[in-house]
Amino acid sequence: MTTLPPLPDMILEPLVRAALLEDLGTNGDITTRTVIAAGTQYRARIVARQSGVVSGMQLARLAFGLVDPSLHVRILIDDGNSFAAGDELAVIEGEAASILSGERVALNFLGRLCGTATMTADFVARTEGFATRITCTRKTTPGLRLVEKQAVLHGGGFSHRFSLSDAILIKDNHIAAAGGIASVLQAVRERASHMMRVEIEVDDLDQLQQVLDQGGADVVLLDNMSTPMLTQAVTMNGGRLILEASGNMRLDRIAEVAATGVDYISSGALTHSVGTIDLGLDF
Repeated sequence: MTTLPPLPDMILEPLVRAALLEDLGTNGDITTRTVIAAGTQYRARIVARQSGVVSGMQLARLAFGLVDPSLHVRILIDDGNSFAAGDELAVIEGEAASILSGERVALNFLGRLCGTATMTADFVARTEGFATRITCTRKTTPGLRLVEKQAVLHGGGFSHRFSLSDAILIKDNHIAAAGGIASVLQAVRERASHMMRVEIEVDDLDQLQQVLDQGGADVVLLDNMSTPMLTQAVTMNGGRLILEASGNMRLDRIAEVAATGVDYISSGALTHSVGTIDLGLDF
């Protein structure tokens, strides 16, 4: 279980409101308005069709609340907790029409984010016994980075930088455009704030040695290296800099990479290739 303080509703509400406006269109839920009599009261349950880890419950609650503030949403399993197939995650009571109008947006957020949290938890489980941490990247759905990264945290993972303004991350294209590793690290020493962390990407052990010789970085991203190369990189580093392994980090490879002694394993798949957990709203 990963317990985090909830984000303020005012931060998440614009995301949920935009999704509801997209779904309700210009004329609202015409199906429900046509076939459901006004005043019809119902009790609905969000039920898991498969096991996983909860994330997105706060957004689901907001979806129903924005459609109809009089709906009563009772959360049974909070974000960051595991669930099994058949478990009830939440109960919604009130106007049947309102429940039906908020259903799809609530389940879209909940299913997708539970998928990210569940996949992250699977990755984290493969690092048991090692100090290595699992982290996500900026390969997120445009506009949904905040909640997707929150889902990674709910799954027991850690977040990489949130935006381009969070930290200096020197990638291979920066190195090429700036004229080499020595040039970019010299520029960092001359221009970067002393409050700013610096990470640099390397593709091979020769580049890693250059970084170790030059100084100026706090973290080295070891990109697309084989497991034996990662092991050698850890030995070369000798604990001086934080090491992050990235690229081709499949679930079936996580344990062997963690065993090399790297500090972090980053995977874009946690947010860009995740499946949706099957959840249903049952009346």
